Amino acid sequence: MNIINLLEIIQRDWLEQISKNLEVGSKIKIEFNSQLLDFFGLLSQAIKTGDPTNLDPILINWAESLTQSDLIEGKNNTSAILEQMLTTVFSISSNLLSDHDTLLLIGSLLPIFIYALDKSARLEIESHKAYVSNELTQAKTELERLDQSKSKFIGVAAHELKTPLTLIDGYTSMLRDLLKQIQNHDQIDMCLDGINNGTARLRIIVNDMIDVSRIDNNLLSLSYQPVWLNQLFLLLKSELLPSLTARKLTLEIKSFQGESTMLFADPERMYQAFRNILTNAIKYTPDRGIITIDGRTLPGFVEVIIQDTGIGISEEDQLLIFGKFGQLGVQELHSSGRVKFKGGGPGLGLPIARGIIEAHGGAIWAESSGCDEINLPGSAFHIILPILNEPPDPKLAQLLGIEPSEINYKKEIPA
Repeated sequence: MNIINLLEIIQRDWLEQISKNLEVGSKIKIEFNSQLLDFFGLLSQAIKTGDPTNLDPILINWAESLTQSDLIEGKNNTSAILEQMLTTVFSISSNLLSDHDTLLLIGSLLPIFIYALDKSARLEIESHKAYVSNELTQAKTELERLDQSKSKFIGVAAHELKTPLTLIDGYTSMLRDLLKQIQNHDQIDMCLDGINNGTARLRIIVNDMIDVSRIDNNLLSLSYQPVWLNQLFLLLKSELLPSLTARKLTLEIKSFQGESTMLFADPERMYQAFRNILTNAIKYTPDRGIITIDGRTLPGFVEVIIQDTGIGISEEDQLLIFGKFGQLGVQELHSSGRVKFKGGGPGLGLPIARGIIEAHGGAIWAESSGCDEINLPGSAFHIILPILNEPPDPKLAQLLGIEPSEINYKKEIPA
């Protein structure tokens, strides 16, 4: 009896045993059984032709099918399957064939399986090498990105700190000259105002850097107090009125359900977050544009929508703007000033706003149809905040005379 006939005798039991030993999910099992049939057919061809390379197509396919977890753990699945196949051939042959036929079959299959094991081992080594190489390339790319981010930060920080420091130096020099002629108090006052403005701007930048560090290290503390959003918006409009007037911008605060609802939050931090978002809207909205504050209530949450008629945000930048030192456009083309059109800045306002909002259990994201300085598609920032009817701290609730409730503050943010 020739080897092909011997293979045909053990085929059905061999396939069943292999499939059982390599138990997998039902859907994958059907596909794997089909592959086993293909392997058996190629094995028969290899015996007929005496050429073990007939198995190459399926060996390559199995090697390329290694999952990421297999690659991470260094598993060699194809080699394990081949070893299981050879063991099963011997087991099934011993039951169905005579000792002579069993030795004849094993002797014919052994060189083919040795080739297959060597081939699969080399293929899987190449897969592992390609995986490691890809991981190293990604790590190198990430390190280069971090290095560029660091370099960009140094450049941005130097640029941002240079302007107020130049103001301080210039006005200080002028003050020294004017002190020689003490009669002119008005000019001295002007110089002092210039110094104060420069140091104030420098203080904002430094404070932003400190806040980013606190957010990154989960050290941002919140002081929960009763807050009404409409009051925050009116205060913000009053503060930003000089900038709005200078840029001929209109800030519309619309009435919406939830604006006058009392909720517990950190009023100072919430004010800071909304100020950063509005400042960003002012910065990227051309003169005579409109900025709108609107919103609505959702089950357990209030949503605030800040929309502008500005230049918009490209799709790829809509996530990047919430990263540290993220800026739109070319840094060298930015004008100086916090609220001038496309004014420069260290790129910390929106990351800080996101950190504050997320610390409150909320979420923020931006929507825009794209960036276009001609057609001005505008942008919409969505802010979702949980409506807390009492402060999370029971001691503070007791101090304010609020009875503890069973409210769960870790609500999921609605989609």
